[in-house]
Amino acid sequence: MIAIQVARIIARFVVFADLTEADLLDPDTSVEMMEVLGAQLEALEKGFLRELVDAFVVVAEEYGGEAQQVVRDIAHSFYLEEALAADDPARLAELEASRDARD
Repeated sequence: MIAIQVARIIARFVVFADLTEADLLDPDTSVEMMEVLGAQLEALEKGFLRELVDAFVVVAEEYGGEAQQVVRDIAHSFYLEEALAADDPARLAELEASRDARD
């Protein structure tokens, strides 16, 4: 339950930072805040991070259009699966190949 609530907070922040027009939000500041958020997410305890990554899929359904895709992509955008697989070289290689195919 807490992971869903935290995912909602993060999703609102990421959607705001990602989709707000540049004349309303300084792009450099937005990027800096996203980098800080990414570092904080990667530092979470792995069990909770797993719950959070799974929660973004659920929370994304609460959005529509471009915002829904932004929320779905949070784990990908912040390399959270890679953070979860940090101790598993085989899984990291698999994720890298998947990322290369996607990008």
